[in-house]
Amino acid sequence: MKRFRNILFVADPEKTCRPALERAVLLAENNQAELTVVDVIPRLSAGFRLRDGGATAEDLQSAAAKQHLCRLDALIKPYAPRLDIRVKVLTGTPYLEIIREVLRSKHDLVIRPPEDAGWFGRLFGSDDMNLLRQCPCPVWAIKCKGSGSFQRILAAVDVDDSLRPEEMRHAMNLRILEIAGTLALSEFADLYVVHVWDAIGEILLRGTVVSTPETEVAVYVDQVRERHASYLAALLQEVTGILGADALDYLKPKTHLVRGEARKKIPVLARKLGVDLVVMGTVGRGGIPGLLMGNTAETILQQVDCSVLAIKPPGFVTSVALEG
Repeated sequence: MKRFRNILFVADPEKTCRPALERAVLLAENNQAELTVVDVIPRLSAGFRLRDGGATAEDLQSAAAKQHLCRLDALIKPYAPRLDIRVKVLTGTPYLEIIREVLRSKHDLVIRPPEDAGWFGRLFGSDDMNLLRQCPCPVWAIKCKGSGSFQRILAAVDVDDSLRPEEMRHAMNLRILEIAGTLALSEFADLYVVHVWDAIGEILLRGTVVSTPETEVAVYVDQVRERHASYLAALLQEVTGILGADALDYLKPKTHLVRGEARKKIPVLARKLGVDLVVMGTVGRGGIPGLLMGNTAETILQQVDCSVLAIKPPGFVTSVALEG
């Protein structure tokens, strides 16, 4: 069973998001994990100085860090009796400093309320997307509205089937289901599993050039569907061995084998089911350090209107490096 041991919560004390922070505290308690709360402030230009020998950039940077540290202390104060929470102020570009903190302190989960994406109304802003692309550990973007509890969790497997090799793709699917199942158990939530498939080449088979008999096309489509259905069943059976038969029997995950394009079908299904959280992978191909998200995953993330827990495949290496 997947358990997080070292959680990093990214706060903005000026835009308090209590449900997200409470979620981080509760998860740390349930997992007996360490919790660090950070804020990221911009770096002032070196060499700056006020007139008449006034404060320098270093003075102002230090003052800003102390101010934000005080705000973080105030933010976590209500939770002090429950948990020993560390606080830290980072300086620089937010997504870069968050990832560097993950690398330094070996965090295994980042929780962050999505930034204000502006007038176009999407859940994720540019800094969120960069974090989702490059962070080596799972990133949980929790929406601030609502009670903070989750009643319906959707695990999306094989979002982008171009992930290679097959062993890496399978390992990520198992990780997605393991984490989604663990959260569903702790939340007493309904678990839905979606796998989107399509019969590649069906249109060509029905075209004038190839002109395959309709009965043969139908057999081909049925074979593809059965292959995907068998894989999904085998995947759930393997997860049963990880989480335990009693856990899966309690959860009774509801499976959705949907035909079409994942980038279209998954956001529609998430809205139809009214899910609070989507757990999905965010890398399109493997084997390249620092590879960006696949287009399918990025398109889905820009369409969903619920919280998202984004998973990287085993062996993913970020292109972000520690300074110095």
